[in-house]
Amino acid sequence: MAVLMVVGTSSAPPFPLPVTCTTSLPKNSLIPPSSPLKLPLFWPWQKLKVGPLSVSPMGFGTWAWGNQLLWGYDESMDAELQKTFNLAVQNGINLFDTADSYGTGKLNGQSEKLLGKFIREFPGRQEARDNIVIASKFAAYPWRLTPGQFVNACKSSLDRMQIEQIGIGQLHWSTANYAPLQERALWDGLVAMYEKGLVRAVGVSNYGPKQLLKIHDYLTARGVPLCSAQVQFSLLSMGKDQTEVKDISDSLGIRLISYSPLGLGMLTGKYSSSNLPPGPRGLLFRQILPGLDPLLNALKEISQRRKKSIPQVAINWCICKGTLPIPGVKSVNQARENLGALGWKLTSDELLQLEDGANRSSGRMIQNVFQTS
Repeated sequence: MAVLMVVGTSSAPPFPLPVTCTTSLPKNSLIPPSSPLKLPLFWPWQKLKVGPLSVSPMGFGTWAWGNQLLWGYDESMDAELQKTFNLAVQNGINLFDTADSYGTGKLNGQSEKLLGKFIREFPGRQEARDNIVIASKFAAYPWRLTPGQFVNACKSSLDRMQIEQIGIGQLHWSTANYAPLQERALWDGLVAMYEKGLVRAVGVSNYGPKQLLKIHDYLTARGVPLCSAQVQFSLLSMGKDQTEVKDISDSLGIRLISYSPLGLGMLTGKYSSSNLPPGPRGLLFRQILPGLDPLLNALKEISQRRKKSIPQVAINWCICKGTLPIPGVKSVNQARENLGALGWKLTSDELLQLEDGANRSSGRMIQNVFQTS
């Protein structure tokens, strides 16, 4: 099968198509889901620069695509996932975040495989397909001890997706907390995959402020720009480390990508102490949700006033804070919901109201175990 070239370009992207639906419509609305709005979700000049790449103001995460334990993935969901992908691209979304570790057990790498398949089978314009940017993360597994092994991990991801180049190649986490000697080899692996042209740009994930400065300085000395830093960032994760990472990123021209902008679903308004999701998420929600009333009340009040949904308000907060959110999607309805976070902005007073609600809430998201200082 022919290999596709799937990278972002610095040229202006195709004009975004109009959004096909808004979730602020009541469920019994007579307006069909295909009814377009008058304006696109965002204008071409509102795209964001991530190193040499030009991406939509929001991307979509694909952690759930293959994960059975946390997200209940089943291969019967693939048709819905493909429709979800198509809807996103048709509405101007061109950034998709994945990882070589996404997918449980025998389904390891499933997220990348599905992304590659969906790109090849996308029914829309070739121009839209060519402007898709894949941001994939490479796991710092303990057996990846040399730069060459990390480069081979990147090549395996390219093979799974059947593409020639990844938009952003990211180190999934730092080993500084438990295997500092491995860290330098992984950094050299990022340099090598960049110099070999396997990735268009490089980034990191789960790096705290100190390690972010260290890898930035190291890569700069090697002539490789660090274009992105991915961190858990939301109204549930707005602590000192997140603030410092954001400030450092802004000062160094690194784009901050905020993952879990909806707190694994806690900021959707769908769940309560008596209505928990199944599996491990339910155990986590049981600990955190009871302390979120001030924040959830603020989200609800603003959503009603703005005629937006609670998730749209929560994602819009991330956008207003200058980050690039990548909420996860696994259905067409979720994609439509998230798309409604674009095309408008919260006021400064609303931002303060949300942050006050977050500060008065006792619930806090548990940080990633691999997050460094």
